Amino acid sequence: MPDARLYNADLAPVSPERRTWGVASYAALWISMSACIPTYMLASSLIGGGMNWWQAIMTIFLGNLIVLVPMVLNAHAGTRYGIPFPVFCRASFGTRGANVPALMRAFVACGWFGIQTWIGGNAIYKILAVFFPSLIAADAATAFGITLPQFLCFLFFWGINMFVVYKGIDSIRILLNIKAPLLIALGLLLLWWAYRNAGGFGPILSQPSAFDPGQPKSGKFFAFFVPALTGMIGFWATLSLNIPDFSRYARSQRDQVIGQTLGLPLTMALYAFIGVAVTSATTIIYGQTIWDPVDVLTRFKNPAVLVVAMLALCIATLATNIAANVVSPANDFSHLAPHRISFRIGGLITGLVGIVMMPWKLVADPSGYIFTWLVGYSALLGPIGGIMIADYFVWRRRQLDVPDLYRANGRYRFTNGVSMVAMIALVVAVLPNLPGFLVNVKLLDAASTPRFFVALYDYAWFVGFAIAFIVYLALRFASSKNENARPATI
Repeated sequence: MPDARLYNADLAPVSPERRTWGVASYAALWISMSACIPTYMLASSLIGGGMNWWQAIMTIFLGNLIVLVPMVLNAHAGTRYGIPFPVFCRASFGTRGANVPALMRAFVACGWFGIQTWIGGNAIYKILAVFFPSLIAADAATAFGITLPQFLCFLFFWGINMFVVYKGIDSIRILLNIKAPLLIALGLLLLWWAYRNAGGFGPILSQPSAFDPGQPKSGKFFAFFVPALTGMIGFWATLSLNIPDFSRYARSQRDQVIGQTLGLPLTMALYAFIGVAVTSATTIIYGQTIWDPVDVLTRFKNPAVLVVAMLALCIATLATNIAANVVSPANDFSHLAPHRISFRIGGLITGLVGIVMMPWKLVADPSGYIFTWLVGYSALLGPIGGIMIADYFVWRRRQLDVPDLYRANGRYRFTNGVSMVAMIALVVAVLPNLPGFLVNVKLLDAASTPRFFVALYDYAWFVGFAIAFIVYLALRFASSKNENARPATI
């Protein structure tokens, strides 16, 4: 029988009769989640950083091909055993230690929840401003960097999200079904607008790169490309960890592998192209780079078109937010105390933390969005992915004792429920990226910090993943040899 402290209905293995997701289900999931405003902003932020259109698309496509590998690998355990992400973590981190990677993943999701909620709330604010221009005229930023009307719209959209969480995850299915067509239609509308007002695609696609010879950033392409690529990987590094939350419903490994391969890289590249084209067009039309689609939509003269577009954006953002940014942290917070924290309570915690993180500051400019937010949290999630993959595929050879994952005194108890091997590997892998992060957020002086560590931060996800993978296996094999213990109990 499972331990009540480690088990509830939301964390239980999915029974075979409930594993009904096929190739189409996973392709649709990724198409729905990838066609979102942050994807648009991801692409356009690269344009804002100096890339031309094909450099930006190449960077996004390559980053998603790379992150697809840990995505598919971590999905394997979910499909084979029907277990969610925090329970899967118990095999490598221990029954209690699993709370560490679960909470690290959860707090990143809270940030994403806040960003998506800010986008939806800002869209509502722009709609109201069309009919009540005095909202903008009376704007005065508060001490938190946001005006009162903006904050009230943010809270209103936040309340809608919390209502959906209260109603349960099933209530989002209708929104998910209509969300992708809505946002794709909105994207095509923007693309048509850009084509018409910029004089066709010729001027848009001929925009030079700031890194070309004779341009302001000539010769500095790779200095921007490497951290940008790391940021692209960081974009879905979150889902590459908690993908078992979705793959546990797969009918077979083939379904989840093919479905994700078809749904993720191409959708990201295609929707990102819309963002790239429209952002490039704003440079031609307005003489400035506007990378936020909400700001672009406010330039539309027809109030009816603006309102319809913003409402479509709100509905689409709501659907993405629940699917991508609530399912995982709700389960992760529930994992802290399964007998006390339900999915709904976990969702409420997610919402509250999302407010405290002040998401409007995370997306205030392209450099902060990529180099502080995306690259920063990839330094934390990369090591977790390295440990999970090393443990499951190399150390345990894909063999898990599922009943023991729910027992406090089973083989995954380790030392009082915590795997010291995993914890040491995690800390060792995170530390090399810490100085670069502190320099990036201006808590350390770049001039007094060794250049090696500043440069290392550009490769944060790669460095963290590789170090954690190697250190974890080295410590596992060393402990097994020295203590002559069973692999499952070290």
